[in-house]
Amino acid sequence: MKMLNNRAIILAAGSSSRMGKQKLLMPFGGETIIETVVDNVLHSNIEHVMVVLGANQEEVRQQIGSRPVDFCYNPQHEEGMLSSVICGFRAIPPDTESVLIFLGDQPGIPPSVTNTIIQAYNEELFGIVIPVYNYRRGHPLLVDMKYRRAIEELDLEQGLRALRHHFPEDVLEVEVDEPGILLDIDTPEDYKNATN
Repeated sequence: MKMLNNRAIILAAGSSSRMGKQKLLMPFGGETIIETVVDNVLHSNIEHVMVVLGANQEEVRQQIGSRPVDFCYNPQHEEGMLSSVICGFRAIPPDTESVLIFLGDQPGIPPSVTNTIIQAYNEELFGIVIPVYNYRRGHPLLVDMKYRRAIEELDLEQGLRALRHHFPEDVLEVEVDEPGILLDIDTPEDYKNATN
């Protein structure tokens, strides 16, 4: 199988307004939420990890510590998630072939899911690969770098999901047996459910 240059962007720029405090620094499974997310990605077949920082950037960077990741800062992080995706795309090397986009508040995605998505991309040759659990689409989303310019031209309010609506013929859904692809931690109730 051809080994492609797969890279990851972890979105860790939000202010956690619905949580009331920076959720990425909250305990999860012996670490913090952001540490768990980063470790899950690093234990997959991803070759390079870029973490997009914004709110509380110093605290988040310090929590990640010496893990082998790169950082970029999104000064427009208050404009929404897509602004951080664009920031990450601009920061990764131009020879990248595909990017998997992870949310910093989804610690329940094991490395096996990431590897399944990469394998599907390598074998099926679709430009947009989305994991599906119980007929619902989740994360991480894999995007071929041929869509780099298209992503930068998306409306910030519509977000990244608009990309798959523009190119529906190039979307591959991959069924995975992992509900964690659907679960992000936004509120105290989400956190309680995720840690029980």
